[in-house]
Amino acid sequence: MSLTLWQSRFENWLHTSWPQDDKAHDIAHLRRVWQSAQRIMQGTDADPLVVMTACYFHDVVNLPKNHPQRHLASSKAAVETRRILNEAFPDFPVELHDAVAHAVQAHSFSADITPETLEARIVQDADRLETLGAIGLARVFYTSGVLGRALFDSEDPLGRDRQLDDTSWTLDHFQKKLLRLPDTMQTAEGKRLARHNVAFLVTYMAKLCAELQGDLVSLDESVLRDFTPALGEY
Repeated sequence: MSLTLWQSRFENWLHTSWPQDDKAHDIAHLRRVWQSAQRIMQGTDADPLVVMTACYFHDVVNLPKNHPQRHLASSKAAVETRRILNEAFPDFPVELHDAVAHAVQAHSFSADITPETLEARIVQDADRLETLGAIGLARVFYTSGVLGRALFDSEDPLGRDRQLDDTSWTLDHFQKKLLRLPDTMQTAEGKRLARHNVAFLVTYMAKLCAELQGDLVSLDESVLRDFTPALGEY
């Protein structure tokens, strides 16, 4: 069976059987993760069916960011993925179940599980790319809005004279996690794309800081100076 047909079947199942109110983790998100994964796995020996299946089911159990069992969500998703494949897709190759389940379990940042296969490394990178760039910028503020967190500390937006706290200030999440993601990427292409998209976030930070100082047309050069060198070449 072709990948296109499997993709159509997975999306049809998700539309009818996966109630999801989190717009940052909807079917469009799953589709984008698969799109990024295809780019990352070009020229590799990765099994595309394993990668695609894991991309589409990695968030089938999705707990809120502030849930006390958030770190267990990907393990629960791996178990649920096995159940779905067994019950809803009995013709899916059973010999691929373990590989798909591992890629689902290892994708999560909070779970801190080392991906042991090429497919799992690709899925993890593809999912993390969703938190960077323009899409990542939209998703992080959407998620923080759902959680009721403030946009930023207007008096000290970059936390230069206070401790960073991304449970209070959304912009703090950039330094607490997002700007560090390129160093966690598992593939060369994933790392290159992450650095490229993090550069966009740094530019956004520089623009925001300039606006907070009353400058609506420039970038805060001190922000570019302090944060861009850490990105390295991309």
